[in-house]
Amino acid sequence: MIAQMRDIVASELAPTATPDQPGGLAAALYAGRHVEFLSYGFADDATKQPVTPDTLFNLASLRKPFEATLVALGALRGELRPDDLLPNYLPELSGEYVRKITVGELATHTSGLLLPTDHPPWQNDSYTQAQFIDMLNAFAPPAGVAPGRQRIYSHAGYVLLQLVLERCYRTPISRLIESRILAPLGMHATSIPERGSDNRAIMDEAALRRVAQGYSDQGRLIGPVGNQQSYFDFPGTGQMFSSVRDLSTFAAACVDGRAVDPRLREALRMTQRESFRTGQKFGQATFGQAMAWETVHLPDLTVVDKPGGLNNVSGYIGLVPSRRIGIVLLANRGDYPHEIARYKILPALARLLTAHG
Repeated sequence: MIAQMRDIVASELAPTATPDQPGGLAAALYAGRHVEFLSYGFADDATKQPVTPDTLFNLASLRKPFEATLVALGALRGELRPDDLLPNYLPELSGEYVRKITVGELATHTSGLLLPTDHPPWQNDSYTQAQFIDMLNAFAPPAGVAPGRQRIYSHAGYVLLQLVLERCYRTPISRLIESRILAPLGMHATSIPERGSDNRAIMDEAALRRVAQGYSDQGRLIGPVGNQQSYFDFPGTGQMFSSVRDLSTFAAACVDGRAVDPRLREALRMTQRESFRTGQKFGQATFGQAMAWETVHLPDLTVVDKPGGLNNVSGYIGLVPSRRIGIVLLANRGDYPHEIARYKILPALARLLTAHG
């Protein structure tokens, strides 16, 4: 049956990664405690360096489930509470609105925060940590918006969550994720490097040689290898880098986790529990929000997933916990059509498993 599942994935992905399209695509399928990798195209079109399961990609917002896992772990260990107000950790947050937000509302995108860095027109400015705090203190919501009452996706909210976690544990976010998630799972190719003055990730040469060059969806080269993009000019605000081999381990832990430390396994499950039904609909699908993850309710299936991307990279992790299957897609071009996994690949895999009992 694994061969049939691989065929389903390959038949859907192949048309999205043809030689006339920029860059390449790395994919991983986890099913039945087995991992299959599929690779297409080039990590660098100029040198014809092929994409492999070990090619490193900028993960963009695929970093968010890791920070959500830190929140869940902290709650399970009694180190923090999702209903803690933010000034408990960052007393400099004194604004009338932001001081009423909880840690859990940041993690579930229900804080109501929507800063200029979260939506077009995209700015050219960057903010120090002090300027970011000032912007948060000055934030006033539109009428009807209040903490916990709506789902508004906010990248700035997760930058704020980073600061909360760092203050809570007095440890940089990269070290927290490494020690509490990556090392226990054996994810040795995943990291949050600091950003250099040239906006490139500070990585050793061996790692940089594994990083994919980024392209627009039209094939325009965007940024140098290791490019990091951020509106925030303070440590820890660059993007995470990883491979599909490492992320397949994370996906497996999320849907299976038999060999994972019990507390980490429960934290991963906790992040996937829907906490807010958005009311959004697309065809027959309805949507909810968990901690970082979105919940997509199809007629016969619930998918838990997280897309991410910049103008030169796209990523997707999709899970079907009820069937213990997951898929990871990483592409080194903007606007890769990851919806194909949510609406076609994962439902087809689930139907195959159902047919085989």
